[in-house]
Amino acid sequence: MIVVAGEALIDLVPQGTSALAPLRPALGGGPYNTAVALGRLGSPTAFCSRLSLDAFGEALLERLREAGVDVSTVQRGPEPTTLAVASVGADGSASYSFYVEGTADRLFTAPSALPVGSRAVSFGTCSLVLEPGASAYERLLRDSAARGVFTALDPNIRAGLIPDPDAYRARFKSWLPSVSLLKLSAEDAEWLGGTPRDWLAAGPSAVVITQGGDGLTAYTRDGGVYTVPGERIRVVDTIGAGDTVNAALLHGLAVRNALGDREVAALGPQGWTDLLGFAARAAAVTCSRAGAEPPYSHEVAG
Repeated sequence: MIVVAGEALIDLVPQGTSALAPLRPALGGGPYNTAVALGRLGSPTAFCSRLSLDAFGEALLERLREAGVDVSTVQRGPEPTTLAVASVGADGSASYSFYVEGTADRLFTAPSALPVGSRAVSFGTCSLVLEPGASAYERLLRDSAARGVFTALDPNIRAGLIPDPDAYRARFKSWLPSVSLLKLSAEDAEWLGGTPRDWLAAGPSAVVITQGGDGLTAYTRDGGVYTVPGERIRVVDTIGAGDTVNAALLHGLAVRNALGDREVAALGPQGWTDLLGFAARAAAVTCSRAGAEPPYSHEVAG
């Protein structure tokens, strides 16, 4: 079982270039997309979050079930669902503004235990920024690591939600001793400061940096650097691409029985090249269609 902990929300995606273009609601949120992608790839997955009892919350829950995701650790509440208004650039890249005050996912409380058989737990995005939920997710991260569970972190920076960047950067560094796999975009890395070697020295067994169409690079604690190019496709938009990479990495490690620091260290050049290539193919499928629509296992076979 891979547990994904974090927010689920509704992306409002403009259907045109005007500031007043109609908005199409789409199910989203970085951790949510990661959970759906893991389920579609065939990994036993559970989602750990708090969802609204409103119609959006019901739709979010239904899609998780359709993807085969265990929702027994999903908390519910009467608060509204978080909204993210997306803006898609000419190159397909997406930026967001958020409506988060008083929403359900901010009131998440840490569970007393993860589901039986949990081998890994993944964190990231807004859920580690917005209090009081952020402190609850942080506690779950530290407790999971202390119990020997493989932990993954995708900061997925949303700068507009971070009122004190220096305080967040310090908090990010404090998480690293509890992180097994750190995945982040090149833009996230630049915003956070530091280098893969700095972060590896603080705790993770591996750091994976995505560079959009230019591919992915993994850095390992033993000095390894492994790069694969991106897949050449016609990009519709990049919504959910990084979340798909996150899921593909975790799924790939799981099928290799490598959800552990020692096993990650033993992957070697061919293991990393294969894993990164799989993640690049999965992200390309997501980018080839509108919205966060991650692939099913048969779409990225090979």
